[in-house]
Amino acid sequence: MKIDTKTKKPQEQWKPFTARYCCSADDHHANFGSMSSKKPSSKNLTAPAQMPSFRKLSFSDSSLRSTSGRLNEDLAQTFAGDLHDFQLSELRGATQNFAAHFLLGEGGFGRVHKGYLEEGLKPGLKSQPAAVKLLNIEGLQGHREWLAEVIFLGQLRHPNLVKLIGYCCEDEERLLVYEFMPRGSLENHLFKRMSVCLPWATRLKIAIGAAKGLAFLHGAEKPVIYRDFKASNILLDSDFNAKLSDFGLAKMGPEGSNTHVTTRVMGTYGYAAPEYVNTGHLTTKSDIYSFGVVLLEFLTGRRAMDRSRAEHEQSLVDWTRPYLMSSRKMRCIMDPRFAGQYSIRGAREMGLLAQQCVSLNPKDRPKMPAIIETLENIQNLRDMAITNGQWPVTPKNSRNDNSVGKGRRQNSLGCRSAAVAASPRTK
Repeated sequence: MKIDTKTKKPQEQWKPFTARYCCSADDHHANFGSMSSKKPSSKNLTAPAQMPSFRKLSFSDSSLRSTSGRLNEDLAQTFAGDLHDFQLSELRGATQNFAAHFLLGEGGFGRVHKGYLEEGLKPGLKSQPAAVKLLNIEGLQGHREWLAEVIFLGQLRHPNLVKLIGYCCEDEERLLVYEFMPRGSLENHLFKRMSVCLPWATRLKIAIGAAKGLAFLHGAEKPVIYRDFKASNILLDSDFNAKLSDFGLAKMGPEGSNTHVTTRVMGTYGYAAPEYVNTGHLTTKSDIYSFGVVLLEFLTGRRAMDRSRAEHEQSLVDWTRPYLMSSRKMRCIMDPRFAGQYSIRGAREMGLLAQQCVSLNPKDRPKMPAIIETLENIQNLRDMAITNGQWPVTPKNSRNDNSVGKGRRQNSLGCRSAAVAASPRTK
């Protein structure tokens, strides 16, 4: 469950586009700080990434409360040549008036529709598909997140960050226009029942791409803390290259002698670092904890938080922690959809890396360049479990009954059957 204070209803003009077309899981924001019901090449990455200093537009009260006309003037001066200023009518035309069959997904932020930008719509704009996000703008927080996306993605350019094409600020409407990512989010590929299993090599490729995106943010002269790293915010292009999206919660990192940024606690349950949840102290190590959680999702095929499971299995970090201590036990938590098609040593190394990332002591968590180096080394391993006799093969003409009376079926590894241990009970 996502955490952000704006779980507001969509504005009236968007009501005809119902939720049945949504293709993403629940993604509601909430406030971690108050639990009440009120809504209120990797070697090159060791050097600081070159990123332009942030220009005059900021989150000042004047920027937050400016009229749309004044804000458009400020944005045009700040991002001239980098971003396109779209009119609402132009985006209506690009999305067939935000047609329901163009809906890509929705969550606490609002809805995302696919659109087609025609050449000549704006000077220098090429014909291309795009994703158009309509933000729920009720209240100050919605506008703040929209402005954060424009400010960060308007100046950040990296192969592993989604490209912001432009924006729309018209009366009370706030929209963002991104490059279209044909394979959607990592979340859909990992957790949707009808999705094809992501191969081991593809998961590694995605993990490395996402890690490089974080490394770029953390390595800037003024580090950027992403604050909402999770599977649903990792988008995939046609070649499964990963790009980070949704910078509405991003924050500038500490400056000078400061060790952290103290801020309102926001993020997503299951992904947020415990020290940040408890104190509101935000550092780049908070992002690394979240990255470790996603590594565990890669390994297990389970969500960071799953309330439908038994109580001791709901938190992925808590459930996997005992298994990560032993390479033999690691096999018991691997995503059963791998069917043995994964590197034994690679899984062990990724498990150890994830364990370091989710350490309760932030100082023990590795930095992003070291994480990238470890993941790239894993890419070269070819000791697949199925070919090394480490995965029990069931004959095609036999049936495996997972229900065995009061006992639990044990496989040759000495742990529960993978189908039982890593997925809900099947009939």
